Amino acid sequence: MDHDELNTKNPKPNHKVLRWQLGEKPASCDDEFAVEEPLEIRVDNHPISVTMRTPGHDAELAAGFLVTEGLIKKRSDVAKIEPYPRNKDKNVINVFLSPDVAVDFKQLTRHVFASSSCGLCGKATIESVHQHFPKIKSKISVAARTILGLPEKLRGAQKTFDRTGGLHAAGIFDSGGALIVLREDVGRHNAVDKVLGHGFLEDDFPFEKQILLVSGRASFEIMQKALAARIPIICAVSAPSSLAVEFARKSGQTLVGFLREGRMNVYAHPKRIKFD
Repeated sequence: MDHDELNTKNPKPNHKVLRWQLGEKPASCDDEFAVEEPLEIRVDNHPISVTMRTPGHDAELAAGFLVTEGLIKKRSDVAKIEPYPRNKDKNVINVFLSPDVAVDFKQLTRHVFASSSCGLCGKATIESVHQHFPKIKSKISVAARTILGLPEKLRGAQKTFDRTGGLHAAGIFDSGGALIVLREDVGRHNAVDKVLGHGFLEDDFPFEKQILLVSGRASFEIMQKALAARIPIICAVSAPSSLAVEFARKSGQTLVGFLREGRMNVYAHPKRIKFD
């Protein structure tokens, strides 16, 4: 099955809410919410992970997750992706790997746990990630003014956010500032996995000359996912965590935070940004 067939239409349930603002009487009205449902990711029928996500682009989410966990590296590693037939809610997805891809499921389970539990992250975890994914050496150069314009482009393409206000977004841009792909999700990490999975399934991977922008903060896990995708410049509208900054500096990644209102903070490897 083609992965585009798995891009389910995201439902937006209407509910009655009581809305009030100063100087007016409370009024009942309809409102829409961002949908949050579990997705179980399986590899060759083996349960690997469960994540809470916004339904839609599930194949991209699964592919991106497996890429950033180091399980798959090239498009030919994946034979097919399809919904688990016994799950009527379409909340289980099965990734079937090519016969020549060997998987140690016990080792994968430990690795997934370690990378998902950011409260346990530290220098040992950073060193462990670098054993799987080498440091970035890209010489890409991007104008500061180009980077300043990215949040407006990201926000302008967030169609579901306009109706719900409850979704994170991740976007991949080229060095000229053109938006390549955007995905929205209740989980910021899921949004990143979806854009990475899109590039992987379209055989447009890795993203060695692209920019990643996330609508929220930059965490350790987002930096790790960007490293797996070989992304040299990572931007966030909000603040980075201390561990994200440490990881970026040791991984050769350019990290930009507080990218909004005509300003930015550059926390690591600023040489890739041209300030005029």
